[in-house]
Amino acid sequence: MTPTLERVSGMNGAVHTAVAIVGGGACGLTAALILSQLGVDCVVLERDALPAGSTALSSGFVPAAATQAQQAQGIVDTPELFAHDIQTKAHGRASPLLVEAYSRNIGPAMDALSQQHGVPWQVLDTFLYPGHSVCRMHAVPEKTGVGLMMRLHHAAEAAGVVVLTQARVSKLYVNDADQVLGLGFVRPDGQQEQLSCDTLLLACNGFGGNADMVASLLPDMREALYAGHMGNDGSAIQWGKQLGAQLADLGGYQGHGSWAVPQGALISWALMMEGAVQVNAQGQRFHDETQGYSEAAVHVLAQPGGTAWNVFDDRLLAFAQDFPDFRNAQAVGAVHSFVDVTALALHIGCAVEPLLQTLKAVQVGLEPRTGRNFKRSLVAPFHAIRVTGALFHTQGGLDINAQCQVLRPDGRVFPNLLAAGGAARGVSGDAVWGYLSGNGLLSAIAGGYLAAHTAAGQSVAQP
Repeated sequence: MTPTLERVSGMNGAVHTAVAIVGGGACGLTAALILSQLGVDCVVLERDALPAGSTALSSGFVPAAATQAQQAQGIVDTPELFAHDIQTKAHGRASPLLVEAYSRNIGPAMDALSQQHGVPWQVLDTFLYPGHSVCRMHAVPEKTGVGLMMRLHHAAEAAGVVVLTQARVSKLYVNDADQVLGLGFVRPDGQQEQLSCDTLLLACNGFGGNADMVASLLPDMREALYAGHMGNDGSAIQWGKQLGAQLADLGGYQGHGSWAVPQGALISWALMMEGAVQVNAQGQRFHDETQGYSEAAVHVLAQPGGTAWNVFDDRLLAFAQDFPDFRNAQAVGAVHSFVDVTALALHIGCAVEPLLQTLKAVQVGLEPRTGRNFKRSLVAPFHAIRVTGALFHTQGGLDINAQCQVLRPDGRVFPNLLAAGGAARGVSGDAVWGYLSGNGLLSAIAGGYLAAHTAAGQSVAQP
């Protein structure tokens, strides 16, 4: 269904809300929850039967600085340090305005979700994700994206937020001054309905599910498996083009170099950060695994057959089993165990000697060929998971300012159109290596928080 835009002078007779939110993922529900606190009515329109989106397919870990959860665990962090880490990973190519706005507002957003809506955060402090200076990954007790969405959905229900599910937005209604008057959506039975609004927030995700757009904008991922939500069809970008909006960072995306095949399960990169390695069909390592899981997708796809094996030992197996997603992958047969290097080589299909030399090189200190610093060696028995590189979600989209207002090419804002989360440009720059762990949920939650405050201000300003 191609998203369309129709010029109209009014929407007489349509049901009205102050703020219409397209997309019921972490971004849309965060915005709705904050609006409920601010006393502004809103309606969330979600295409699926249950809000899930890209968030439910993620690990559900949210990076945030200077939160109450960090303080409770004795972790010292600042928005300035977080902003430095984001921009360092992006090689200075992320939007400075958004980096500052998101790093400064994610803490208040997380605290608001906790204090006002009962979302319980805990900081993962047993390992450090690549590119982060301190432990700042927050998770709900379930430690899954599904668990995070469940918590947000329950909070929305408790707050009385109106969430229309199975409502696929297909059309925007805009007047000649480019003011959004409302939207049209389709029900499963084909029935067309309309909703008018004072402000529209596009919180739908990116274009990872649109094969033509991926092929055109992300050629490295043209043949990659897509592990994101199929609702990421690029609707926000297509509406933006029809409006003449500015687009930005369309070459940015989050890949992942650890998607178990054929099981189709995400294997946490924490395993790599704690000492696991990736080897190819020749039994050789081919990159520094600690640089990041996003660019690892490209490295893995460049190997013979586009696959690799995550190799680890008993200590790391015990560590990984603390993550529910890993336990689920293990339950469906993703993890294979071997008494020694010979058995592991037989499974991979490589010669024993190259694999033996690869694992012997995993010693405390700097490994010069890839530049990785190891904290310990690997000890038999070994475990292995066959993985490929996958595309998870895109990081480019509508250009926005620090208030999440959509911009025109000349820098002016549209009167009442907001975008956040995957619909907008993120803070990863314009390349795969710019993605700092958690940038997707950072943009979703901080963006939803900021957009809600902007929308509330616009609602008050309505005559």
